[in-house]
Amino acid sequence: MGWKMFLHSVRMVLDNLGVALRLSLLLYLVQVVFTVFLFTSPGGGDPMQQTPAGAGEMFLLSLFAVVSSLWIAVGWHRFVLTGETPPGFVPRWHGSEMLSYFGRSLLIGLLLIAIASVIGGLALGLAAQVPALTGMVVFGLVGLCSYVFFRLGLVLPAAALGQSLKLRESWDATKRDTTALVQLAVIVMGGRLLIEIPGMIDGTTGGVVSLVYNVVLNWFVTMIGVSLLTTLYGYFVEGRRID
Repeated sequence: MGWKMFLHSVRMVLDNLGVALRLSLLLYLVQVVFTVFLFTSPGGGDPMQQTPAGAGEMFLLSLFAVVSSLWIAVGWHRFVLTGETPPGFVPRWHGSEMLSYFGRSLLIGLLLIAIASVIGGLALGLAAQVPALTGMVVFGLVGLCSYVFFRLGLVLPAAALGQSLKLRESWDATKRDTTALVQLAVIVMGGRLLIEIPGMIDGTTGGVVSLVYNVVLNWFVTMIGVSLLTTLYGYFVEGRRID
């Protein structure tokens, strides 16, 4: 079922590619500008190595990038789940839903950081005795965080729809098929590792070719990632079928 969920999410983007581009392309350009700024700025975008003017530009661009990503996510959730199509080349503005989406994302992020800090600290401490196990521990930790994210992440599509769904309710809703979410976490991690390899085609992850590759690839990663949460919400909360 995890593989079916993943394929369903990919097809969701490919089958609606025109709408996906119309809904996200202009907003994604904001993120591209931020990426190029980091690529060309001294110190790879380290705020401590920026001039006051550069640091101010970085802050504003990062703020715009966050807003644009929220705008895309909410718009795509609403298109898939309610059929709301963008009136032009950007989705409709849903400010309260975007703010709720940001708040819930931040909460989940803090929970994952706490889990990674506690469990990761203990696991890496044990792995230090056997260095060969370090890679396995890191992989397992990332997998655990991905699994927890999928268990809790139903609150994000709910926020996009203006629905009240608590973290506990999301956790309870997904408990009927936890095996599928474990499979999905492994698939996502494996896919991420595979797509990182071509990015080093010019011999470094900091080259121009890698920059272009990552700009294009990250659009697909963004859309498929949002689609995964949409798929999970439709399946676990709305009872939709996954063919």
